[in-house]
Amino acid sequence: MQPTLRPGFSGTLLTIQTGQVRPLMVGGRKLVSAIGKTTVSGPIAVGVLGLAGDEQADLSVHGGLSKAVYALPSEHLPWWQAQRQTHGATMFEEPLAPGYLGENLSLQGLFEQDLFIGDRIDFGDVVFRITQPREPCGKFNAVMGYALAAKDMVQSGRCGFYLAVEQPGFLQAGATCQVLAGSRTTRVTEALQHKAWKHLR
Repeated sequence: MQPTLRPGFSGTLLTIQTGQVRPLMVGGRKLVSAIGKTTVSGPIAVGVLGLAGDEQADLSVHGGLSKAVYALPSEHLPWWQAQRQTHGATMFEEPLAPGYLGENLSLQGLFEQDLFIGDRIDFGDVVFRITQPREPCGKFNAVMGYALAAKDMVQSGRCGFYLAVEQPGFLQAGATCQVLAGSRTTRVTEALQHKAWKHLR
């Protein structure tokens, strides 16, 4: 029997972020990245390739139809800030701002362990489909300021998730959403562990 969502399984969009490609130092090398994003105000157009004005530097790992938008539970930011300080990144004492981890959508009330690949997030005017977890990379370590950030993401499951845009439209901060069940076979956290294990083989 297909699992069903608990009544009232919904969330809120706290903020929306977009970013531009800019230089980033990774391991002594100068690369480009759009990982750091800034909050935008007002309604924003959402197309099949993502948010208006948002850029991705490496389309082999970010962007495209299946990874058009990256969403992250906003509740994770204090945890990530504590991890930075624990690992000696004491120069970063200010709280992490929405978009710092590269997220386009800062959500409240939706967590990786409760969501499955294929679930839909319905905002009414815009509908997304969860396609895969976010996988950490060297750029993520560089932005977070410590070398074990990618490992922490995998072990904690605080990764967020990529979204395909099934129904384009306009989206605004403060909007609420409903989660519509897909096949409910693989949780986002399970998919992250599977991908990490494959890379470590």
